[in-house]
Amino acid sequence: MQPSPSPTPFVSVEAAWFSAARTLRAGDRPDTQVTGIIRCLDRLYRNRRIELLHARILRIWGGRGVAPNPARARERSDWQIWCEAIERMDGPLRAQGIVGPLN
Repeated sequence: MQPSPSPTPFVSVEAAWFSAARTLRAGDRPDTQVTGIIRCLDRLYRNRRIELLHARILRIWGGRGVAPNPARARERSDWQIWCEAIERMDGPLRAQGIVGPLN
């Protein structure tokens, strides 16, 4: 029996998050990558690296399938929180191989 190939890493944390949000929204069974993304978010929350507001913004915009637009005044605050959350997830997701290395 051959081992199953490891999944292809995402090109960015945003792409990984949108994929996880799409899977969760559809009610599909999460694969190992989605599970890793959620665990990363949970670990960051438990270590007080992100707050509930970060998770809320990720959920809202992940559900929409787009990042907040800083050019729109109503989305500027969400964009700042979004960027903080994405930045804090970057290192752990790259270390796990969920997101590929920087070019």
